[in-house]
Amino acid sequence: MTLADRLAADMRKALLAGDSLRVSTIRLARASIQNAAIERGRDLTDEEIIEILGREMKRRREAIEAFAKGGRDDLVRKETLELAILTEYVPAPLSLAELRALIAEAITQVQAKDARDMGRVMAAVMPKVKGRADGAAVNQMVREMLPR
Repeated sequence: MTLADRLAADMRKALLAGDSLRVSTIRLARASIQNAAIERGRDLTDEEIIEILGREMKRRREAIEAFAKGGRDDLVRKETLELAILTEYVPAPLSLAELRALIAEAITQVQAKDARDMGRVMAAVMPKVKGRADGAAVNQMVREMLPR
């Protein structure tokens, strides 16, 4: 079963169960996926769908932060629940130790000597962590691990 099929089946189950939050969250995610499919002129692969879900999750995290600053606890709670729903459909994020190991491997692989080689290290790491680690977090860790 593809990820798109799983989303559709879960939305049907949520509709039957009367879970309006889950229905609306999945519906919005599926709309983003459909828009991307129309834009590309083909059905999306699971990896592409995971990428889109990652963007949706990032939007939720940013909204949580903004609503928290504005004192809107009701909206923080709603966005947090939506984020939890979307998290069910993406691979588990890498632990710090796993991420550190992947970066160390990439540093060795590209023979990085100092911070000037950061672009090459990032190019080697990002395809391996796609959908499982935030790019900003990877960037920060690469900066820390490269000699100055």
